[in-house]
Amino acid sequence: MQSFTQKLLAWYKKNGRTDLPWQKNKTAYRVWVSEIMLQQTQVKTAIPYYLRFMENFPNIETLAKASLDSILALWAGLGYYTRARNLYKTAVIIQTEYNGKFPSDVNQMIALPGIGRSTASAILAFSEKQALTILDGNVKRVLARLHAVAGWPSKPNVEKQLWQIAEAYTPTSRYIVDYTQAIMDLGATVCTRSSPKCSECPVSDECAAFIKNETALYPNKSPKKALPTKRTFFLLLKNQKGEILLEKRPETGIWGGLWSLPETTNPDLPFQCLTHYGIITKNKTQILEPIKHTFSHFKLIATPVEHLVKSTNARAMSNTSIVWHNPIHPLPKGVPAPIKKLLLHLARESL
Repeated sequence: MQSFTQKLLAWYKKNGRTDLPWQKNKTAYRVWVSEIMLQQTQVKTAIPYYLRFMENFPNIETLAKASLDSILALWAGLGYYTRARNLYKTAVIIQTEYNGKFPSDVNQMIALPGIGRSTASAILAFSEKQALTILDGNVKRVLARLHAVAGWPSKPNVEKQLWQIAEAYTPTSRYIVDYTQAIMDLGATVCTRSSPKCSECPVSDECAAFIKNETALYPNKSPKKALPTKRTFFLLLKNQKGEILLEKRPETGIWGGLWSLPETTNPDLPFQCLTHYGIITKNKTQILEPIKHTFSHFKLIATPVEHLVKSTNARAMSNTSIVWHNPIHPLPKGVPAPIKKLLLHLARESL
């Protein structure tokens, strides 16, 4: 076995994380949920979400039979909601097409919604001890520094090089579980993005970036792009009972499938209320403090405009994609964090 792998395994035996909730009873289902949650999310943030998720959906059958609303409700605040929608899609596929059992073939696993090569390999390595290679963000950083690999790790030619290096280090199935967790742990706890703890690293003597005193240069950062700003309005429609209209957003796009304030870029807000919701508003409006939120690809500045409802027609009352929410009552399932913050503020004001 190569010295890098040997040193890493020895380090993991003494310093690795062994008490994470998904490390207990390592079924494919439990590992899968954790791997999806840990995409774009730190471990400490993911843990409480994972525990709540497992409490509500302990197995693939319960998840496949659940409503998307109930899944999104447990995901609210974790961000990147496409992950939750893909969890649901994959659960249904596994339940209906694979009799509730995850496929053991890595290519079949990759074909499932939201599961890429590295995630598929991690699931099968942890749950079935298959000797498959992973290359998540932590591993990319470790290997890019170890071999001083130039270029942005997500660039195809750079990623291909990192895959080749990762495959060369991947051990046989006898050690695959410990090795897979060890290399992720090394990136997460020692070879961190900023201020890496090189003095604690078991392979620093082999690390090209450390030897050249260039750890800050690797991996190369992604090309910076100025995030565009999207400006929009949120309709804060309040009826005679003090209830606020919430609308279920489309399944695709930001906050897909969640309950939010109606959004519009149309400056003629009363016309929008009438044509889209069958609601006639009073002339009086109130402009609230803009909601500012940064997504991965753009910045959102949304100005809530409060309108008092004068009357509604039958269409507004029968529309299943809208609900009237009383601010003093618990929020409906699945509300984006910025909207939840605004509604809770309104609830406190109404007391």
